Amino acid sequence: MPRRLIELPLLRRLKPGLYVHDEEALNAEPAIGLLDTPITPVDAFFIRNNGALPEIAAPEAWTLTLDGEVGRPATWTLQELQREFETVTVTAVLECAGNGRVQFSPRTDGLQWRLGAVGCARWTGVRLKDLLAHAGLLPSAVYTAHYSPDRAIKDETKDALSRGLPIAKAMSDETLVAFAMNDEPLPRLHGGPLRIVAPGFPGSAWQKWLDRITIRPREHDGEKMRGTDYRMPVVPMRPGEAIDESLFAVLTDMPVKSLVTAPLEGFTAVAGTPFAVRGFAWSGAVPIAAMDLSSDGGKTWCDVALEQAEGAFAWRRFQTMLTIAVAGPVTIMARARDVEGRVQPLETPWNPRGYCNNQVHRVAGMVH
Repeated sequence: MPRRLIELPLLRRLKPGLYVHDEEALNAEPAIGLLDTPITPVDAFFIRNNGALPEIAAPEAWTLTLDGEVGRPATWTLQELQREFETVTVTAVLECAGNGRVQFSPRTDGLQWRLGAVGCARWTGVRLKDLLAHAGLLPSAVYTAHYSPDRAIKDETKDALSRGLPIAKAMSDETLVAFAMNDEPLPRLHGGPLRIVAPGFPGSAWQKWLDRITIRPREHDGEKMRGTDYRMPVVPMRPGEAIDESLFAVLTDMPVKSLVTAPLEGFTAVAGTPFAVRGFAWSGAVPIAAMDLSSDGGKTWCDVALEQAEGAFAWRRFQTMLTIAVAGPVTIMARARDVEGRVQPLETPWNPRGYCNNQVHRVAGMVH
């Protein structure tokens, strides 16, 4: 029996509200209405896999090895990590780089995510920089390389994924080796017993089922780190243009973005009667500065206050009451801006792999 057919009942039982993509690997996302809370519940959190889920027989026997460009290679059990290093919690958005890929035209390669491959959770673990300090990071260290036991579906001799982080990000306070999500042990579907948490970076950098970190003297070249995988062109490209891989750089920062979580597509409202509009805004390394809404096709925009977030990498709630005086079709548009002035574009910024779609979110409805 195909592995996916074995895994699917587990997903259906634990996450009944998710839409499951027709892919060999197990990938699923929630409807937008399930994302209407500051902390996304585990049962509403999207699932992204490049290969088959590994078997986890005994989490208490799990080990993490740290080697490579360090003076003192080490191996820890989960219990030793929890006992020997400070436990910290970081609230952060996790988003797949391909979220919103279905909106690209012409269509690009890759899983055709809708808009649900994102969520905000509390991640608890130990700082990666504390592990690196314990192991004695050498001056030659340039990049981390992450390994896990999930295998490619069509070739079990190959890693499904082996990504890494620049040393500067690995040494940042927010980067964790996490063992808990939303105050519960990290679920197997989300990479338990251990995963990387790299706030601001795309989800591909948040390696699941982590059992080894190797420090390398150059940029890591593991599975999904080569060619155009999770890389963006350094100059804008047009559809059909020849791809020069030397002009692509590793994706290390997610763009400014927002999502309207209420009302939902197809909503109805009464002319002259206020109705609630709310959602979230987030970004990668650069903080969010402002949020705007439009209900007239972008001719005019009104500023909407942003609420405080749980932390620098959590998304920020916006909510307001909107009144539309004239009956007829209407489209609410949401646009966020970061402190460096970058604004969500009105149209999808095309690239050949369909990454980082941060176009203005539109929600269509009818006013009676």
